[in-house]
Amino acid sequence: MASSIHRVLFLVLLTALSPVLFGTHNLVKADDKLIKLQCHHAETPTLCIQCLKSDPRAPHADKVGIAAIVINCLSSHSKTLASDMTKLASKEEDKKLKSACQSCSKGYVKANKNLLKAVSLLKIGDYDKANSGVKSALEHELFCRETFDESKWKLPSLVVYEMRVYEALSEAALRIVDRF
Repeated sequence: MASSIHRVLFLVLLTALSPVLFGTHNLVKADDKLIKLQCHHAETPTLCIQCLKSDPRAPHADKVGIAAIVINCLSSHSKTLASDMTKLASKEEDKKLKSACQSCSKGYVKANKNLLKAVSLLKIGDYDKANSGVKSALEHELFCRETFDESKWKLPSLVVYEMRVYEALSEAALRIVDRF
């Protein structure tokens, strides 16, 4: 009996404190209309919408939550690219190409840290710093792509596709946060 009362009291307390603990952002929920509105200004709105619809939290997210989900999608792609570059480096015999792949992998790991920090900054309302984190993460990707473009080395098409998705989601996240 006492355990049930404690559980109920805990839930009441958690409910009362949730605005304090999780912030009181714009409380408009992310129905399809809000998702489409937030992604409308992206260069690739379909990709932005696809990212949001892949996350079960999206239907209950506010504007900040939508931006966080897009950044989380971006983080996932960053991890995939870091792994892809590590795998490419491990198979490569050409020292310059191996070094370039290793450098890119490290860049994507740093980018992921920037993205995780950006999500934290979003949640406390520091939108300018959150956007700076996303921009910094994008710079790692652009440097990597430029390295391969200038060298004329051919990356696997799936890696190139992943890089393009990363850039498009970066752009979408930046535009969404810019509108706060």
